[in-house]
Amino acid sequence: MDLISLIHALGYTGIWATIFAETGLLFGVLLPGDTLLFAAGVMAKQGHFNIWVMSFGCFIVALLGNCVGYWLGARYGLPFAQKYASKFVTDDHLQKTQRLFDKYGCAGIIIARFLPVARTVAPFLAGIAGMNKTQFFHYSLWGALIWGAGLPWLGYGVGNLIPPDRLHYLLFPVLAIILVILLAPLFQKEGEK
Repeated sequence: MDLISLIHALGYTGIWATIFAETGLLFGVLLPGDTLLFAAGVMAKQGHFNIWVMSFGCFIVALLGNCVGYWLGARYGLPFAQKYASKFVTDDHLQKTQRLFDKYGCAGIIIARFLPVARTVAPFLAGIAGMNKTQFFHYSLWGALIWGAGLPWLGYGVGNLIPPDRLHYLLFPVLAIILVILLAPLFQKEGEK
């Protein structure tokens, strides 16, 4: 299956569901949001999607995902993550994301959007820590706009550089990124032994 077929199979709803899960649900740490957003923008430039619909939908689900992650953290706390998501979100992930908040404060919510594991863990930790809801929403709104809507537009902007008959070449970098994300925890645990 080539990238065009894969993303066509996902369609708007599948792409949006993936972005929502990555930003709102702890198992979403395994999903390739950056790559998917960028590739969807490139494909929009090639006429496969409407860029306005795609980017607006990505913005909305990225914002909603963060809000759900915050709610889960506030409602269920760290025991929930340790019981149900410990295979996906390790103590090391939690500590690294906490250091991001310690260093950048609420702006860490925006910065976390561009860090694969942190974008999933940050809203959850913000909920656990009881971050002010208004501040959280404000920074989540900006993060969703810059990341959720911005990456498809970035892909759309470079879409002319990739000829339509060469679009399938994006499949290999996308699959490589997915593979690295999935295998990274195995190598990390191997190095700890």
